Amino acid sequence: MDLNSLAQFLAVARLEHLSRAAEELRVAQPSLSRSIARLEAELGTPLFERGGRLRLNAAGHLFRGYVERSLGELAAGRRAVAQAAGQGFGTVRLASETFLAFSGPLAAFKGAHPGVEIELHQLSAEETARRLRAQDVDLAVVSQPVAAEGLESLLLLDEAVGLALAPGHPLAGRDAVGIDEIAGQPFIAARPGHWQRRLLERLFAARGLVPRIVCECDEVGAIAELISAGLGIGLVPDVARRTATRLPLVWITVDAPDCRRALTLLWGTGERLPAAARLLRDAVAGWDWAGGGAGDEGGAGVGGGPA
Repeated sequence: MDLNSLAQFLAVARLEHLSRAAEELRVAQPSLSRSIARLEAELGTPLFERGGRLRLNAAGHLFRGYVERSLGELAAGRRAVAQAAGQGFGTVRLASETFLAFSGPLAAFKGAHPGVEIELHQLSAEETARRLRAQDVDLAVVSQPVAAEGLESLLLLDEAVGLALAPGHPLAGRDAVGIDEIAGQPFIAARPGHWQRRLLERLFAARGLVPRIVCECDEVGAIAELISAGLGIGLVPDVARRTATRLPLVWITVDAPDCRRALTLLWGTGERLPAAARLLRDAVAGWDWAGGGAGDEGGAGVGGGPA
């Protein structure tokens, strides 16, 4: 059981698709298939269900957790040795759903610590939590609840989420609107799984409604552009409203106490957080998120927002 076969197993487990995993790993698919078969033979049990679409079975899910932790420990050990050998602070890995609001704190951190390299990983909240536990990333910022087991957290910001409209929209003169009043409105929404999309769906479902989504946008920073063009309306975090924007948009309050988001910083438990990650953790925790010092989010698109 070598490290290469374990890394290949993790790629297949994550993608649940042999050809895509082979392409990502840059190996031939038959070779990858044989590697997985040898691993299963060594373990004495299949790791995947192969009827139709390839899927991890119960044994595969169990083994995946151990492999992730083992390889994560090895990577952490390599980084610790490099740091102890005087090779500088090295690299810190930060994950989030979007980085539209991170230019400010990251620029300040880089100016204070030019020798630290920062890796940014754009991941879903679920993938972020999994990779934190596996030590594939050091820090993460999320805007939706994740399973806290094995993780430490710090609340950075608890803020209202409002509604963005084009200036000529019939509701643009209102101070606040209820969910029932916007039930039939066309929404410009982020992709499924993103915190804004989940908040929108949760607000409507709690009232027995389904939002009318006319555009699913993978490029979150483009949401404000589409709203400004009059193609629909969308949810916007308060920190984005307070940031200067080049787009003519109107922001109004949503009359729902649960129309909020909590921006949370996460990292793994224990004392193994590398020095560079501790420095960035302290910098992100000390940033004035509520005071509008969150980078150029508004200029990039008011429909975006940090993780």
